[in-house]
Amino acid sequence: MLPDVFEAIKTRRSVRAFVQEEIPEAQVARIVTAGLQAPTAGNVQPWFFYVIRDGYLRKKLAESALQQSFIAQAPVVIIVCADLERARAGYGRRGEQLYCIQDTAAATQNMLLAAHALGLGACWVGAFSEELVADLLDLPSFHRPVAVVPVGRPAHRPRDPGRRPLDAVYAEID
Repeated sequence: MLPDVFEAIKTRRSVRAFVQEEIPEAQVARIVTAGLQAPTAGNVQPWFFYVIRDGYLRKKLAESALQQSFIAQAPVVIIVCADLERARAGYGRRGEQLYCIQDTAAATQNMLLAAHALGLGACWVGAFSEELVADLLDLPSFHRPVAVVPVGRPAHRPRDPGRRPLDAVYAEID
């Protein structure tokens, strides 16, 4: 049974320590399918997901992400890419420069919540060299990597880092 969505949002954490245990393909497919369900401008769906299990590639991805070694420790790494051709075909320059980034961000958040609902951990990594990732994976020139998402069984649950209070970020304008 999936947890209540508000509870899932509240309890999801970025996981950076993983148990060395394979993740079944069916669970990875559920996570990526959750990404496919994200909102998307004009239903263009300008995304592509690369699932990496190979240890050498995971190590190189960690190196391309400012030496964040926890990426290599995850049994699965999902590279979320914006499909620039699809985005451009749907909305021209604005689609290519903005909407595809928004859409892939929504897809990434859905995947993080899906991993959490499955009892797995994940982390949204944005600090990486797009060029190194694209070269390493030999991506087509129109697939722009926008997120690296290591996924695995958490070694432990991270603490709640706290959030700014609602009254610090919320205002009604009449």
